[in-house]
Amino acid sequence: MTSEVVIDVQQKNISIALLEDKRLVEYQNEPREASFSVGNIYVAKVKKMMPGLNACFVDVGYERDAFLHYLDLGPQFASFQKYQKQVQSDRRKLFPFSKASRLPDIDKDGTITSLLKPGQEVLVQIVKEPISTKGPRLTGELSFAGRYLVLIPFGDKVSVSSKIRKGEERTRLKQLIQSIKPKNCGVIVRTVAEGKRVAELDNELKILTQRWEKALEKVQKTQKRPQLIYEETGRAVAMLRDLFNPSYESIVVNNEEIFHAVKNYIGLIAPEKAGIVKLYDGKVPVFDAYNVTKQIKASFGKVVNYAHGAYLIIEHTEALHVVDVNSGNRTREKEQEANALDVNLGAADELARQLRLRDMGGIIVVDFIDMHLAEDRQMLYERMCKDMQKDRAKHNILPLSKFGLMQITRQRVRPAMDVNVEETCPTCNGTGKIRSSILFTDQLERKIDRLVNKIGIRKFYLYVHPYVAAYINQGMISLKRKWQMKFGFGVHIVPSQKLAFLQYEFYDDKGEFIDMKEEIETK
Repeated sequence: MTSEVVIDVQQKNISIALLEDKRLVEYQNEPREASFSVGNIYVAKVKKMMPGLNACFVDVGYERDAFLHYLDLGPQFASFQKYQKQVQSDRRKLFPFSKASRLPDIDKDGTITSLLKPGQEVLVQIVKEPISTKGPRLTGELSFAGRYLVLIPFGDKVSVSSKIRKGEERTRLKQLIQSIKPKNCGVIVRTVAEGKRVAELDNELKILTQRWEKALEKVQKTQKRPQLIYEETGRAVAMLRDLFNPSYESIVVNNEEIFHAVKNYIGLIAPEKAGIVKLYDGKVPVFDAYNVTKQIKASFGKVVNYAHGAYLIIEHTEALHVVDVNSGNRTREKEQEANALDVNLGAADELARQLRLRDMGGIIVVDFIDMHLAEDRQMLYERMCKDMQKDRAKHNILPLSKFGLMQITRQRVRPAMDVNVEETCPTCNGTGKIRSSILFTDQLERKIDRLVNKIGIRKFYLYVHPYVAAYINQGMISLKRKWQMKFGFGVHIVPSQKLAFLQYEFYDDKGEFIDMKEEIETK
């Protein structure tokens, strides 16, 4: 299996697609200015105590206060509090972390009111992004994640991933990290560290230690509260940190700044693979060139089709996700039981992909087609477990119940990705009435005339639906050639699959969007 990553950087959003054997399996889309990410660390203030829940609400600058439970404070919360006061007591010289004193672990059965009060400052890290009406979820046990290691300040042990099964390798890694880890820190060794040399691990450990020290400097020098003191790496780099594997054939980026950031990171963790990072400079949108746009439109929405006419219906609610399996107009010369098994196995394959693709978390209930044979139900359960092995998120799968339902729980740290694939007509805005479509190109020509002769932009790119682009480009003396003869050779036509039939967008030569909508079009 080969994997490739396609990163589409737009003015306001950044989208990342992971393809396995050219098939879309993971998709991330978020605003470029998004600030509330899992892993961010804040020095924040306690806003409100909730003794009945043994928790409190903390102001981290989000519109809804973040939630911090007593059990999420971490055993070394008292040590963090004492060291934080030592750091803030001297604005000129940072109190060395290696000299910080470790206090006894807090009581597991204690109450939050015994440790915190309103207005108190705390060091917290986001473990779950705001979802629906809920604010972020916090922890007081800070960690700094790298590709091979996770650094835990005030930790007291070295843990090795349970997926590293060889006893000799586990012992080697444990002894190695014990010899190089900084004082007052614990370390978790990740699965990808298996077989790595001491120099690689030591280098990453130093980088993680520097991040912790820089965060402490911000606590020392800033007085604004709440204050972001450590920000997770960019979305593109953070995803690559967790996903990168030697089977990657290419990482394609359409933005020079992000390209250099990704290339530098790959050069740091896998110098021999730095050459697979490529800057895309084609005229067609990068997602169209790699057939991502079409897969997004086919894979999201309420109804998802898969093999031989069968389909899934996926509904999202506040508490859980519900999936219904339907055989559709499937006609196979098999008996009913064999046909049901065939449809269900295909549904398991597609559902495992959908969970990763949409990043669905919490409780997922799947209504498969009823099967009478116990061995068929067991086969379906084993198929689902096998398909989910590629999923990085923690999950748990229960066998089919007597009602034919399968229950799955999957770790949820951010809202499920839900892309609206239905298109509102950009010309009529849902009214059902449009101008004559034969006059569409005349309308475009008027806008080009205004852009060139009144606004003064002579080089630009006009993005239109591929069918419209084909019409504009057809013939020896095409409409495009006529426009270039009339308005100059700065007129460029680009087909874009994400646009509806009579939709259009103008961009200047720097990639900045130009709003050419008339008032009547925006009503």
